[in-house]
Amino acid sequence: MQTNLSEQARLLRRAEEAESILRTCVHCGFCNATCPTYQLLGDELDGPRGRIYLIKQVLEGNPPTEKTQLHLDRCLSCRNCETTCPSGVDYHNLLDIGRSVVDAAVPRPLSQRLLRQGLRHVVPDAGLFKSLTRLGTTFRPLLPAGLKAKLPDSIPAPGVRPTPRHERRMLMLEGCVQPGLSPNTNAAAARVLDRLGISVTPVKEAGCCGAVDYHLDAQEAGLDRARRNIDAWWPALQNGAQTVIQTASGCGAFVKDYGHLLRDDPDYADKAAQVSARARDLVEVVRDEPLEQLGLQVDTRLAFHCPCTLQHAQKLGGEVERVLSRLGFHLTAVPDGHLCCGSAGTYSITQPELARRLRDNRMNALESGRPQVIATANIGCQTHLAGANRTPVRHWIELVDQALNNLSKPDPARSHS
Repeated sequence: MQTNLSEQARLLRRAEEAESILRTCVHCGFCNATCPTYQLLGDELDGPRGRIYLIKQVLEGNPPTEKTQLHLDRCLSCRNCETTCPSGVDYHNLLDIGRSVVDAAVPRPLSQRLLRQGLRHVVPDAGLFKSLTRLGTTFRPLLPAGLKAKLPDSIPAPGVRPTPRHERRMLMLEGCVQPGLSPNTNAAAARVLDRLGISVTPVKEAGCCGAVDYHLDAQEAGLDRARRNIDAWWPALQNGAQTVIQTASGCGAFVKDYGHLLRDDPDYADKAAQVSARARDLVEVVRDEPLEQLGLQVDTRLAFHCPCTLQHAQKLGGEVERVLSRLGFHLTAVPDGHLCCGSAGTYSITQPELARRLRDNRMNALESGRPQVIATANIGCQTHLAGANRTPVRHWIELVDQALNNLSKPDPARSHS
């Protein structure tokens, strides 16, 4: 695609990157075929090709409008288009650049500003979020329907984490939302890894990955969180910890992008690149272990929802399914498994109507094989899908941990005999 960036746009820190990405796009339109919002709305400007054109216009000097901002806001950042694109267009980075320019030029209404600032202050603060979640669960019947759907009926106890005892040590990003909504997920991961000869070492100083800020008009604040996490993990990584594990694929996708996002930072570029190179989604660790030796015999029938951040961002589609099949789970077929559930970080809050329609479509597909439970790999997807109050939704590692616990329990019939 021919481009002619304005003089003002050429002053942007990422101007050269934006121009390079724009010139990669050949406007073939293959991306629209797999774009969830284009499928729902049928508007060219609500598909990747149209959004790329809008960003191109802005960077070439055309003033952005509220309409420009709306079409960019409606993008889920699911990156399905990147998987489909034959030209390898780096769409999500172009979108980040475009959103930053548009948001700086187009003031949002007060209600939107308050909502986004509220999300930025509450969601990344794990302690505050956990306290508000517990309070909300207590008074759940009194809450509005939209907020009620975001909260679980009850929050299970996390269970005991094993004391680090193995030579193989790994770090784990605890996250900001997951400890409040599903505290057993990380504990279950630690227990399963312990059985596989891997100890998880906690790093309390590490916090939110930075994605919430970065995608809510505060990119520098998101990068500051990334820098703090790098500082928190660096001593342990230098002292023998093999990797940083993420149990939420959304966090994992962002951590793996630290190296790119901080590549021009003289103080953090090298460290960020090393952290990104050593970051691993949980399934990348578990899949390489001798799982068959665990001896699981599971008769659970489940459907797996593969988060966009796992299959399109991290290119790990199919990996969890293969792990679960090796462990004996019975997986049902899921039509259109490449599509987004509508969670997309805070999208289900900022774009609730579109998110609900996408969720209902995904639930219909996931339930088509009549599973007993739906498994996923990202807390956002888990909470959003569970909000439909249909088939139970769990993180896949919790199902593995539960199966291992059942395996270790004595058989009542055998004990009685």
